[in-house]
Amino acid sequence: MSGGDRIPDFLAGMSLFRGMSGLEVNAVSAFLEPRRFPAGSTVFREGDSGQELFIVRSGRIGSYVSQADGTRREVYEFTPGVLFGEMAIIENEPRSATCYAKDDAELLVLDGIDFYRLVYEHPVIGVKLLSSMARVMTSWLDEASGFLGGLVRWGEAARRRAITDELSGFFNRRFLEEAMAARFARGAGSSRRCSLLMLDIDRFRDINAAFGQSGGDAAIAAAASSFVPKIREGEVGARLSGDEFAVFLPSGGLDRALELAEDMRRAAEALRLELPSPRAPQGGRPEPAFITVSIGAAASPEHADTPEALLAAADKALYKAKEGGRNRVERA
Repeated sequence: MSGGDRIPDFLAGMSLFRGMSGLEVNAVSAFLEPRRFPAGSTVFREGDSGQELFIVRSGRIGSYVSQADGTRREVYEFTPGVLFGEMAIIENEPRSATCYAKDDAELLVLDGIDFYRLVYEHPVIGVKLLSSMARVMTSWLDEASGFLGGLVRWGEAARRRAITDELSGFFNRRFLEEAMAARFARGAGSSRRCSLLMLDIDRFRDINAAFGQSGGDAAIAAAASSFVPKIREGEVGARLSGDEFAVFLPSGGLDRALELAEDMRRAAEALRLELPSPRAPQGGRPEPAFITVSIGAAASPEHADTPEALLAAADKALYKAKEGGRNRVERA
């Protein structure tokens, strides 16, 4: 395979992309980075964190695992058109083997966060790609006589674990920042119309002091559950840290952001929590608790022209809501 061959043409000949249209293959190829490895060089080592997956474009890639006696056991050889390394990013686990170039090789590399961006931003392509990967993995594992049988235990739950916060069920901060960066990269000037909410639970330290960490966690989970019905498809809700949340509206202006913020504020205010007090005798009755949230809203291009500036503007508006008496919505 010569380096001059077009990546989309190469992908179109792979069984992994069978069933995708030319436009879909082009969309996938835009996320891939060609990278060369001289013969004998290491692609990654056993135990490394898995941040990328690879497609062999030319050459051969060998893989081995280290045994207890210090010897190497060859596991598999990857040839042109074969995908490898995806399980580490899907399961968020260290690499299970060392991979190295047997010949001078060229690989097409897909960063893990770009993989999930592809699935999120192009769900139809994502479904086709994940289904194809499952078929390829099943075939490979049959050929390998089950040596790597555990690697097929992945799917939607594994994908979500890598990009979501376990307690709230919302996306994590990294995914939010990547989604914002991708949105700003696609637009310019007035076409980059989007907005952001920043919010946190009022006097959350008092909740932790009264009910302990388990009570604080229950309050965070309950607040998140109350927000979910208010957030529309395509809007990205994320838990940033502690009791702090954000919602990114990639195509919604300030009016929609303020409407959503008020809906979320009312939803939190209506919650009645039953939290066990750590000071109560074991088996004692839970105590009622109530929460409110303060929310700051900002929009682009009105208040910011970069993701970082939009975060800062919304955070400043949140601070204004806190200073204004809490349980309120403020705009930048």
